[in-house]
Amino acid sequence: METVFHDGRTTAYRVTDFGSGPRVCHVHGAGGTHGVWVGQYGDREGPPAVAVDLSGHGDSDDVNVAPGTETVEAYADDVIAVCEATGASVLCGHSMGGAVALWVALKRDLGLKALVLADSGAKLGVDDGLLESLERNFESAVASLHVPDTLFHDPDDELIEVSERGLLSTGPAVTLRDFRTCDAFDVRDRLGEVTPPTLAVCGEHDRMTPPQFHEYLAAELPDCEFEEIPGAAHMSMLERSERFNETVRSFLL
Repeated sequence: METVFHDGRTTAYRVTDFGSGPRVCHVHGAGGTHGVWVGQYGDREGPPAVAVDLSGHGDSDDVNVAPGTETVEAYADDVIAVCEATGASVLCGHSMGGAVALWVALKRDLGLKALVLADSGAKLGVDDGLLESLERNFESAVASLHVPDTLFHDPDDELIEVSERGLLSTGPAVTLRDFRTCDAFDVRDRLGEVTPPTLAVCGEHDRMTPPQFHEYLAAELPDCEFEEIPGAAHMSMLERSERFNETVRSFLL
């Protein structure tokens, strides 16, 4: 893991130097780590990759911020610092990471060449029952996210282990902050201001950010394509990594 120091804290990231095309910075979702992108930074046919640990996740320092705008702003700072350190010019954000990518595109001058919004949306409401469960019994809530057609459509044990390990290592405080930040996120009225070409991609079985969220992005963003990944739910980049990578390569290269 590499690190960059910014805004009084250290942010960790993994970087690869093989591949061709613009370097892509991958941004994980709520409670995740860079490890959810293992299928992307290991893709030797794809573009050079970076995968970041947002503040409070993985090997990165935490930051004292309230859920909502403060958290999105802090995570945007993480992403910008990593992009500047690595020369990444494309953001690929999953779920909450897509919200961060949209925020960077709207609020910051990073000169992005493209966006990939994976299993994400312009508004990310979260079920009240899930928020209550995360606060009341974190381990039980994490387990409930791994029943079929929640995070994954039909996962094997290895996929579940990768996902659960990331959430449990992040812990309840930061994960709950993330999900509350998702619940508050809504930039539907600003999509017309997003200038980079965008790919909205999701699993066909995603019930957390369903295909209609991405059809909406394709309709409302100035330059956006929509693609659906068969046989995947919310974690399409993990569950069907080869098809996901082919879709992103076709868009970028």
